[in-house]
Amino acid sequence: MRHFLQCFLLSVLVLSCSNGSFDAGGNNTSTSTSISGAGATFPYPYYNIVFRDYMRQHDNLTVNYGAIGSGGGIRSLRDRSVDFGASDAFLNEKEIASMNGEVIHIATCLGGVVMAYTLGDVDSLRLTGPLIADIYLGKIRKWNDPRLAAENPTVKLPDLDITPVYRSDGSGTTYNFSEYLCVVSPEWKQIMGKGKALKWEAGIAAKGNPGVAGIVQQTEGAIGYIGSEYALTLKLPTAKLKNRAGRYVDATLETISAAANVDLPDDMRATITDSDDPGAYPMSLFTWILVYKDQQYDGRSAQDAAELVDLLHYVISSKGQKVAAQINYAPLPPQALEKNRKLIGEINFGGEAVASGSYSAVADSVETVLND
Repeated sequence: MRHFLQCFLLSVLVLSCSNGSFDAGGNNTSTSTSISGAGATFPYPYYNIVFRDYMRQHDNLTVNYGAIGSGGGIRSLRDRSVDFGASDAFLNEKEIASMNGEVIHIATCLGGVVMAYTLGDVDSLRLTGPLIADIYLGKIRKWNDPRLAAENPTVKLPDLDITPVYRSDGSGTTYNFSEYLCVVSPEWKQIMGKGKALKWEAGIAAKGNPGVAGIVQQTEGAIGYIGSEYALTLKLPTAKLKNRAGRYVDATLETISAAANVDLPDDMRATITDSDDPGAYPMSLFTWILVYKDQQYDGRSAQDAAELVDLLHYVISSKGQKVAAQINYAPLPPQALEKNRKLIGEINFGGEAVASGSYSAVADSVETVLND
């Protein structure tokens, strides 16, 4: 699995120079039906594998997913050019009002945004939210800055320029990164705020998680915010972050899952940034598939709706969640699975219920999925 992901992400780094699209069904042109989606690059490795697994069980179905960024996925769903959008940031009220119908958020997995870096033989680094904010505000420019040195007393940091790398496209990863910095840095909140696209004070722009990871990997002194799976697969070192309890934690399945130990709203539009849980990784997040509640539009058939619903059931099933855990995305907690099932049950076709599909999500505990 790990070797496959390494090869896959290397190919993604090449695709990141283009439009980032990927045909999860390969070149099979004999299929009779297809489901199309577009959006976040953060869960791209997971979607690639879980969609392939689903298609192996459905010979006449292709799932196509374009990793174009959360902003692009939201626009594509609004324009009805795809069957589903994907985003690491839930729709805000303005975005909800702009959509061509009521949209349902289906959480698919949990992940962490990590600070990956390339810094010679430095393989252990501690950072705080305010320090990260000052790096991206251009206030900390050298790796041996006294503030960084004070946080890392046992590490010899070089006299080297820091090259911050950020997203050029509309990005849910950027949204979660900036949301965290708004919580921990009043100056960041005042100057930069939060959003999928920001006016950056310092650094180099790159498209998608793969683009940021590629520049960090190739640039001595670079640091960038990316999905934890990209860093792990490309063997990029990542910083331990100081959480609200004062602990320095890595992004692991356990620390990311700990961040989700909160009461979740029925619509699953939840933020788990800077969790109160003492074991939580502070830049943890849900990622979502977005679909229209009423699937009767633009010539879609009841069968089209049923196939989409079945795919959603598979993604949140125990099988789909085990795939997430195998490639270092944290599986959904039971509360999220239960709310997901209710939301999928609300999907209809012109007011009529849509067939539930052949898969049903079993509310496995996180421990069950991780240990199976």
